[in-house]
Amino acid sequence: MISDPFYWSRDWAWGVPLILLNVVIHIVGLGFLSHRVARLSREAVSSSPMIALVMVAGTTTLLATVLHGMEAGIWAGAYMFLGAFPDFKYSMLYSLNAITSYGHTGLNLEKPWQLLGALEALNGWLLFGLTTAFMFAAIQGVWLAGIRQTHDVLREPEGTRNVVRQPTKLSK
Repeated sequence: MISDPFYWSRDWAWGVPLILLNVVIHIVGLGFLSHRVARLSREAVSSSPMIALVMVAGTTTLLATVLHGMEAGIWAGAYMFLGAFPDFKYSMLYSLNAITSYGHTGLNLEKPWQLLGALEALNGWLLFGLTTAFMFAAIQGVWLAGIRQTHDVLREPEGTRNVVRQPTKLSK
């Protein structure tokens, strides 16, 4: 019965560790992706800033999608382990539905596990927020590198990089 204060304790006991696990996996995955994107953008910006922008945006989108799919798969595995769905196909469909907050598959968890689905949706919001911030930073980095390459506006004069400038005294 829902009036029982411990009714959803199993959902929290499963949901919070799954959220933490997925956030850690996501941050590690984005860190791995960051190194690849940085290398790709350095190599591609020198030839064509627009091609670099498309390559970085496309690569980031593809790998972030794979990362989100793997994380939905972790939730689907938990649903299978808990016996919430009869097979992995339905578990994965429900999980992708919940993590994206899509809500149109017609699949529902049984009452004792309904909060777990809401926690997965919360996890999805966190993961998509991290991905959005990462994609913005990656695209902005390539964009700025392209501006530097194309217009030579933001470059420092040769030999002045990493030079500490001493403040000058104003005369009275």
